[in-house]
Amino acid sequence: MDTVLGFLGNIAWWGWILIAIAIVALRDIFFQRKHTISHNFPVIGHIRYMLESIGPEMRQYFVANNREELPFNRIERGWIYASAKKENNYEGFGTDRDIYAHQHIFINNAMMPYQIGPKHPNSIDKTFLPCAKVIGTYHNRKRPYRPASIINVSAMSFGSLSARAIDSLNKGVKIAGAYHNTGEGGLSPYHSNGGDVVFHFGTGYFGVRAEDGGFSMEKMVKLVQENPFIRAIEVKLSQGAKPGKGGVLPGAKITPEIAAIRGVEIGKDVLSPPNHKAFSNVPEMVDFIEKIAEATGLPVGIKAAIGKLDQWEELANIMVATGKGPDFITVDGGEGGTGAAPPSFADHVSLPWVYGFSDLYRLFQSKGLSEHIVFIGSGKLGFPAKAAMAFSMGVDCINVAREAMMSIGCIQAQICHTNKCPAGIATQSKWLQNGINIPLKSERLAQYFKTFRKEFIEITHAAGYEHPCQFKMSDIEVNLNDTNISNELDKTYCYEKTPVVFNGMQELYDCVHLGGKMTEKEVLQ
Repeated sequence: MDTVLGFLGNIAWWGWILIAIAIVALRDIFFQRKHTISHNFPVIGHIRYMLESIGPEMRQYFVANNREELPFNRIERGWIYASAKKENNYEGFGTDRDIYAHQHIFINNAMMPYQIGPKHPNSIDKTFLPCAKVIGTYHNRKRPYRPASIINVSAMSFGSLSARAIDSLNKGVKIAGAYHNTGEGGLSPYHSNGGDVVFHFGTGYFGVRAEDGGFSMEKMVKLVQENPFIRAIEVKLSQGAKPGKGGVLPGAKITPEIAAIRGVEIGKDVLSPPNHKAFSNVPEMVDFIEKIAEATGLPVGIKAAIGKLDQWEELANIMVATGKGPDFITVDGGEGGTGAAPPSFADHVSLPWVYGFSDLYRLFQSKGLSEHIVFIGSGKLGFPAKAAMAFSMGVDCINVAREAMMSIGCIQAQICHTNKCPAGIATQSKWLQNGINIPLKSERLAQYFKTFRKEFIEITHAAGYEHPCQFKMSDIEVNLNDTNISNELDKTYCYEKTPVVFNGMQELYDCVHLGGKMTEKEVLQ
């Protein structure tokens, strides 16, 4: 025994490495049958799998150029990071973007930019940019709502995002004067820091869920009464990442806190079906919306990714005939991505935002409804030039999800569905969440929104307008093909945006800053 121990003690460190490699090789050859590469190429095969696992990071930092990556390239991410940190977000020596590429956006600037005077609201607050429309006046809701910011946080649930991420976003929107959409995971304590909230629910009815898994009006009314910062309600029909597909919340992920917020059982799988239990057709959906609006007094809207238009036309016809229906419509693009989805859905089901929105807007415009509905765009619109395009097409507000995540530290690792988000944002791991400094991150979300609004106002003034609602489709051109390299949006999508009633930024400033909030009486006046 002493001889053996003496021999082992005399083995150099490199000898132990060789022994370990030999053991791995023997295991790969004789005992491992799961991976062919590891069996046929013992030890070396493991290097291949290791490199594959860090492939996205290698490409992101060392291979891809500044404009090459999807869903967001390095320049886009860099602009958000710098804007959120209040750093220099300019670029020097001209653009490195191929401005002749397909779908490149051009904003037609005016010969003389719009001039603001010394008493103009934007000379007082360079980031002041509220929605020009009021949600809920057309249907005479008891508590109509004008969003104080044209950029807001899109639907992302507590459960898919961490508690500290939701807390940071919610405190950030309060600083920025924006609203926070809860996502379909219910209203959590982390949504309750005083900022405006849009309560969102889907087919699982989390937060307003009855014992049978259906919708509970009693819980909805109680939720609104106890939380006056809820300013509107959004019913999710579908989302861009996986329209028409339900989901399963595994029981292993349901903590006591999540169970209490969502109204589900601890440790038991919860199914969110593709369809709603509360309605099964368009007339029933309209009745459902009206019942919620009557019971709560709040504006009620719907969110969907766009594909076929026949049921949307049915909705528009009902709205014309009855004067009832949603107060706002949030249009999600097929390029949406905060929800995990099979590639077959994420890549192919539903239209990209620009095609889906133009189809839907044109339909509602043909029925005379476009001036009465507030349209909200969601789908990679968190950049001033893209927002200008969206507003010229008829959008009144935009919601951002991934851009908001990046402002609080997301690095586009694209492993949101694994619960291993390295930035602590899309994970329930307490250890990973601890890296989020909530006061700092909330300031960064607010600063991103403020920088976005400031640059968007400057682009608006460059085009000769006071507010983005004044953009016309002829103000924006996009590259189409090599024959007719660019064209105005009205010629590309074959409609003209309905003009928005706008009486000047001073009127909006007086409304929004009257006592810090716009009163219901003021809205109705």
